[in-house]
Parts: sequence; C-alpha cells; structure tokens
Amino acid sequence: MLKAGRLWALGAMSGTSLDGVDAAMIETDGHEIFGFGPSAYRPYSAQEAKVLHAARGCWPGAPEVAAAEAVVEAAHIEVLGGFTGAALVGFHGQTLAHEPQGRGTHQAGDGARLAAALGLPVVWDFRSADVRLGGEGAPLAPFYHFACARWIGATRPLAFLNLGGVGNLTWVDPRRARPEDDGALLAFDTGPANAPLNDLMRARRGVACDRDGAQARRGKVAQGALELFLDEPYFARIPPKSLDRDAFAEMIALVDELSDADAAATLTAMAASAVMRGMEHCPMRPERVLVCGGGRRNPVMMAMLAAALDCPVGPVEDVGLDGDMLEAQAFAHLAVRVARGLPTSCPGTTGVRAAVAGGTLSRPMERETT
Repeated sequence: MLKAGRLWALGAMSGTSLDGVDAAMIETDGHEIFGFGPSAYRPYSAQEAKVLHAARGCWPGAPEVAAAEAVVEAAHIEVLGGFTGAALVGFHGQTLAHEPQGRGTHQAGDGARLAAALGLPVVWDFRSADVRLGGEGAPLAPFYHFACARWIGATRPLAFLNLGGVGNLTWVDPRRARPEDDGALLAFDTGPANAPLNDLMRARRGVACDRDGAQARRGKVAQGALELFLDEPYFARIPPKSLDRDAFAEMIALVDELSDADAAATLTAMAASAVMRGMEHCPMRPERVLVCGGGRRNPVMMAMLAAALDCPVGPVEDVGLDGDMLEAQAFAHLAVRVARGLPTSCPGTTGVRAAVAGGTLSRPMERETT
C-alpha cells in the first residue's frame, strides 16, 4: 500500500507529436502539489519514430502494434530507470487510435511489463474506464491543471492551453473546492495543433517541425483554406469533445498547392483559429491563458493566439511551471489519485456520466493487474 499523505510520484508522457518521452517527478498527495523534482526527455530515434508512425490508427491485433509497443516500452524503461525515490509511476503509453464513440481508445504499452522492469507499482490505461462510461477519454490533464491553478495562487478563472500534436484547453475555476465539483473545470480538444504542421515539414523538408516558426513567418495565410477549415462541424459541437491525432488529416490537402512557407503559415493559423473558436465555449472569459506544449515555442503561433484572444496569453513558465513537462507531471499526479481511489475525470472534462477514477494499477512481480 502507498503511504498516506504526500509522496514522490514519477510520470511519463509520449504525446501525439511522436517525438519522444517526457518524464518528471512531483511531490503530491493527489490533491495538492508540494514540490517539483527532476525531469528528463528521451527522444525517439528516426527508426523508432518510423515504427510509431506506421502504427498510427492501428488497434490491438494489427501487425504494426507489437513493434510499436516494443519501442514505447523500451524507451520508457530506459528513461524512467534513471530516476530514484519514486513511490509509483504513471505511464500513459502511446495513443495510436482514439474513437471514443466508436471502437474506444488505444494506448500502446503494457504497464505490467514496466512494473516488472522498474520494480515499482505502475498506474496505466488511464482512458479506458472513462470511455466505457460514455466519456471522451480525453483530455486527462485537467485535474492536474486544477492543482496547478491552486499552486500558483490563482483566485479567478484561467485557462491552460496545451499545444501538442492536438490542442486542448482547460478552463479552471480555482474557487471551487475540488476538480470534480460542478463548474470547476471545462476541458476539450480545440483542434489540430502541431501534428499537421510537423507532418508537412517532415514530408516536404525532411525536418521534424517548423522550428521557431521560420517558415510560417515567411509565408502568407491562405484565407480560403482557413475558412474551409473553420467550417468543420467539430468547432460548433458543445464540449466536452476530443479528437484523434489524424482527425483533421484533410488539412494537409487544403495546403497541397501552396509553397512551403504559405502552407506553414496557413496550418499555424488553423491551429490558432481553432483555439479562438474553442474559447467561445468557456463559461466566462479567463483571466489569462497559460500555454504549454511545443507550440508555445513557436513565436508565430503565439503571436497569432495573442491577436485572436481577448485576454493575456503567455507560456506557463510565466507562473513558474514547466511547459515541457506539465503532461508528464500530470500523469504522476493522476497515478496517485488512481492509487487512492480519487476521480481522474468528470462530466466537465470528458463528458463521462459521473466522476470516475480511471486507470489500472500493476505491481512489481505481478503479471495480473488490480
């Protein structure tokens, strides 16, 4: 059993950008944040990334999945094995397919194998229980965002915006007592963020991303393509709602005839405009928007957001948080909540029918899970 009170937990995240594994430790009791520990990043090699990209959209049993699982598990064992002092691990795995209203959700990676390799209890499969109970299964970081809002001393509603492969927004009212309370949280995927832009840069220029927005800065936004994008019914849907990484794959087709620079500018504008549309769903205007994920390092995207939103926009570093490690920290926090039977999602974050504690706990030396 986990000791009562605060403890050090280790979390890991391999996101939809498919660039590598983030790992970070935090001290928490599942309610509050008491301290931040070390962090690490383990990039995927070009060959590993190729294996993961080949498995995108695949479900358990597909031939590509076993190879992807092997990559995910080996990378996580390598980076997580470099930490000491953790009482348990939160392992998200790698999302390969996500159809909450269809076939469900699929994260590659077996937490029981990690528990055996690391000699620590591992909490994993965070999303399945939420989907089984009618939820979207995403986003899951909002309960941690609530704890972060309390940690920074926020007294008015604010928003956390994660710009990874997919964008997701969490509106937080820190005046509520618990994250699962009515009105405490509203969370949803805003739309594509870095994934289409990264795919474009990889296909056209053989690089992983539009570093520092260099291409987008040189280009001109194709307004016709942007308008077609914003006509997508997804943006009018009332949240909570979530997306698969490739749900807007046709975005690439909209910029096929454009130059590299114009295509990058247009895809960047699409990501920012999706956030603008998402803000229309917030219960009230947030006091500020704090941005995490790789997109916050793109000055063109950040400038577009600042121009589109009617509140201050800045990176989470402005309030002393780590925008690269926030999601890894989130799964450390959620792991403690799962181990203690606390909810990890609620109607306001995923649309699940009632607050639910998702996740499976696997202990070292046990192949069975509890």
